[in-house]
Amino acid sequence: MDKPNLWTKDFLIVSFTNFFLYFIHYLLISTIAIFTIDQFHASECMGGLAAGIFIIGMLFGRLFSGKYIDQVGQKKILFIGFIFSVITILLYFSITNLPILFLVRFLHGAAFGVASTATGTIVQHIIPDTRRGEGTGYYGLSTTLASAVGPFFGILINQHLGFRMNFVACTALIGISFLVSLFLKVPNVEFHKDPLEKEKGFKLSDFFEAKAIPISIVSILIGISYSSVLSFLTVYAQEINLVNAAGFFFVVYAIATLVTRPYMGKLFDMKGDNAVMYPVLIVFALGLIILGHAHQGIILLLSGACIGIGYGTFITSAQAIAVKASPKSRIGLATSTFFMFADFGAGFGPFLLGFLIPLTGYRNLYETMAILVVAATVLYYFLHGRKKSHETSSYEETLV
Repeated sequence: MDKPNLWTKDFLIVSFTNFFLYFIHYLLISTIAIFTIDQFHASECMGGLAAGIFIIGMLFGRLFSGKYIDQVGQKKILFIGFIFSVITILLYFSITNLPILFLVRFLHGAAFGVASTATGTIVQHIIPDTRRGEGTGYYGLSTTLASAVGPFFGILINQHLGFRMNFVACTALIGISFLVSLFLKVPNVEFHKDPLEKEKGFKLSDFFEAKAIPISIVSILIGISYSSVLSFLTVYAQEINLVNAAGFFFVVYAIATLVTRPYMGKLFDMKGDNAVMYPVLIVFALGLIILGHAHQGIILLLSGACIGIGYGTFITSAQAIAVKASPKSRIGLATSTFFMFADFGAGFGPFLLGFLIPLTGYRNLYETMAILVVAATVLYYFLHGRKKSHETSSYEETLV
């Protein structure tokens, strides 16, 4: 039997739109810490806060968009997120001190949280049910590519044109992304009235999908671990005199993910969750250890490849697990729940690690993060992995 078509016009548009949203995010978050330290003579802790407070704002954006997206409409929420993003990106030009920087970063994060929750929900309705893992994996490549190209151009612009030009680039990119999204056709999804009626009133189930929480808890630890790379790689590279190699770190990260992601997505659909999750978590931990022992550019880039395979695959696979475990009527809420937990780890991570770095140094920091990934692997086993990989999920039951 022929597989249902995955590469539709709308799948490509939502992936393209998501790419530019994350491009802006990664362009700024990879350079904002060093900008804060250099521009305002701030501490590493404050630099980490400037990076992490964006993700705290993102957490709030996802919290409320997850509740209302299926009621208000996915495309309306997407447009709200875009308009809010345009306004907040323009506010970057008004930054003159740390309090304003923190406020703008928080508001931008909230806007990004709304828009990216919308794209993540829309794509789950576009992807054919029988190609869930594969489709989510390919869609995740838009984020992976952004995580490579964004930091690369952010560092390049910062070095040669000054940090303010990053704001100009982000303004142009958010405009392009908004225009592309206008051509997106969102599928009409009918929901049973009962689940929506039960969601009326203020309670935790309005903001969180319970069945997505176990895998989401694991993502907190993984998010903290990855935040050590995303927020402090540039500063670490300066310390070990590998700045040039660091500029290509995320490019190698993306290439490694591009090569392995299609295979991993198909493996996820055919062999189940555990066949993918355990190997990629081990590879992620290995990449952090290699990063902490890097003395040459080639070693630094090798760590980038391992982290790309490990973290890059974990995020999309874990998102697919969260969606599979949840009722179809709550896909939007399951998506926002998963990313809220992941954002929580990635958001508080830089701030917490800012206190840890003076005690450990950067090399020991990455070894410590590798231990944290191992702990997350054990946690994954108890919260999800020990269950049968092929047992019928709540999501699949709704398709019968």
